[in-house]
Amino acid sequence: MTARFDLVIRNARAVTAADEQQCDIGIVGGRIDALAQRLEGGAREFDARGCVVTPGGVDAHCHLDQPMPAPVRMADDFDSGTRAAACGGTTTVIPFAAQEKGGTLRAAVTDYHRRAEGRAHVDYAFHLIVSDPTSAVLADELPALIREGYSSFKIYMTYDDLKLDDLQILDVLAVARAHGAMAMIHAENADCIEWLTRRLEAAGRTAPRFHALARPMLVEREATHRALALAELVDVPILIVHVSGREAVEQIRWGRAHGLNVFAETCPQYLFLTAADLGIDDSYHGARCVCSPPPRDKGNQEVIWHGLADGLFTVFSSDHAPFRYDAPEGKKPGGSEVAFRHIPNGIPGIETRLPLLYSEGVLGGRITAQKFVELTATNPAKAYGLHPRKGTIAIGADADLVVWEEREFTLANAHLHHAVDYTPYEGMRLRAWPALTLACGEVVWDGRDFHPRTGRGRFLRCGLPTLLPRRALAPA
Repeated sequence: MTARFDLVIRNARAVTAADEQQCDIGIVGGRIDALAQRLEGGAREFDARGCVVTPGGVDAHCHLDQPMPAPVRMADDFDSGTRAAACGGTTTVIPFAAQEKGGTLRAAVTDYHRRAEGRAHVDYAFHLIVSDPTSAVLADELPALIREGYSSFKIYMTYDDLKLDDLQILDVLAVARAHGAMAMIHAENADCIEWLTRRLEAAGRTAPRFHALARPMLVEREATHRALALAELVDVPILIVHVSGREAVEQIRWGRAHGLNVFAETCPQYLFLTAADLGIDDSYHGARCVCSPPPRDKGNQEVIWHGLADGLFTVFSSDHAPFRYDAPEGKKPGGSEVAFRHIPNGIPGIETRLPLLYSEGVLGGRITAQKFVELTATNPAKAYGLHPRKGTIAIGADADLVVWEEREFTLANAHLHHAVDYTPYEGMRLRAWPALTLACGEVVWDGRDFHPRTGRGRFLRCGLPTLLPRRALAPA
């Protein structure tokens, strides 16, 4: 067997969503070719003794080079965004091809391929964002795109340029049911937010910290309950994205107790940030942490941690939405400090998602290593039709692997690889970082240096979700 393998990872403590084993991992042609107690031969070898080896992360909710209204522009494109992802242990990303109102889904997909082609360092797929469900979109475009490998889409209940009303949501959910697609829902009540925002503005309360007051938990609670009701009416599974706290969690638990097929996602900001990070005074510094739903408080952080541990949450994503803080195309549109209504929503997190959860979740004793893999790799791969190619350590799977090294250090934006000028987690003490990231068997991060794979990241056509109950996927 001498020199049979392109690479052998020796003494791997290999952790999957189901179990753990001590083995050597043999890689040929970008795929895992062997798992054994001892493998002979390898053109290259890496000794993982004392480390943990997991599947490469699948970040199933991130935004890269997404078209925005001028002058706003996202800081990360597919080059810088996938570079940062790889350095943090993520080897597959699924950003969004967003339909413009008055435009077509097909045009959005074509434009997004143009933005991605030849730039990505890791593999990628696309979700769709449906913002204008015309009869042609519902009858022709969306079903055709699902068949072509775009088998998931996001529905917004807020933001004027994206939101759908209940009738439109029902129509889109009916397409998901008929064709077996995964529907993701951003659940916040737009009218409640607008009413509160107008009242705050009338009182002169426009600093970043008032963003949290304009989006209290009840607007997320109401929209989550309504999303469940609409999905129940259509009899289709849904996934509620970026759940922030107790009130939405209670609605999801209620839905499951009543037999509904509802899945849930949360993100690092709801574990590590609070509303105080948006500001405790009227300074503009809190604009860096403006995102929707906003972070809550320490008590709600504990609710989210509990939901990760007990299986309420299916997926842990970054919701990376990269805007520079001190830039006219970022958090200061046109170069000005603006009212919270006009601050671009979103925070960076594509590189820090996995190290944060591994450090505080696994090494902090809050979740098992198996649960970490399930939330960050296996379940997202299953939810979006990429498993078993992605999200697992198994013979035949892509050799997307992360070797985790336990070491304490202070997180600083200067050490990160995104194109954003800050991280909201500056100064946090972490306990682990990838010592090695492999993307399709190639070293893309060695613990110190990034090794570009420019343009070798492949577009992946997604199959239908395998996470969902098959009964629920039957056509209406």
